[in-house]
Amino acid sequence: IEDACHGPLSEYKGKKLGTIGDMGCFSFFSNENISTGEGGMVVTNNAELAEKVRLYRSHGMTTMSYQRAQGHATQYDVVGLGFNYRMDDIRAAIGIAQLHKIQQDLAQRQKVREQYLKQLSDISEIYVPFKDNQYFSSNYILPIVLKQSTQQYRNEIRNRIHACGVQTSNHYPAVHRFSAFCSAVSLPLTEYVSDNELTLPMYAALTDTQITYVVDVLKSAINQ
Repeated sequence: IEDACHGPLSEYKGKKLGTIGDMGCFSFFSNENISTGEGGMVVTNNAELAEKVRLYRSHGMTTMSYQRAQGHATQYDVVGLGFNYRMDDIRAAIGIAQLHKIQQDLAQRQKVREQYLKQLSDISEIYVPFKDNQYFSSNYILPIVLKQSTQQYRNEIRNRIHACGVQTSNHYPAVHRFSAFCSAVSLPLTEYVSDNELTLPMYAALTDTQITYVVDVLKSAINQ
């Protein structure tokens, strides 16, 4: 099962994300490249797996209300422990409309990324992950990692940037530190990146002027 939630149309070694595994999962949450407000999509070229997904998206029921209303079935059985993962018509319509403009959105995001990389290149105190990536990317976020830093220092930088009206995030906290998965494992590199990563604003409508402002604010925060 491939997690391609943030990567619509992204590629790796000539293959689109979501087509590498037996099944690919995409997210349509409000901050995704394609958004319906909530929900997502599973893709597969395996007919048996597709049928299972359709079954479990609706409580494991063998038929749905629409099918029964159309006279295609008069009753149903529950053959598995599913849940209500159904997408309503309104969200589906929103998603279909966004599919028509996703290419344009991703092309613009690529330009935003290129402008960021150009302006960030002279900041020696940071590292930009995947800056040399040659594969097509959805550019869902723009992460940087502070060098020779600590979590406390990273948070100070975030506060200085926030004071100038620029929102940042942390993508993502290390999974092995969450209470649900916590164990005695030690992953020092993962922990360093998690503690010292900053996510800068990234969306298709960002202008060069806005990017320059973000970068200038970052430089100022580091040099204080």
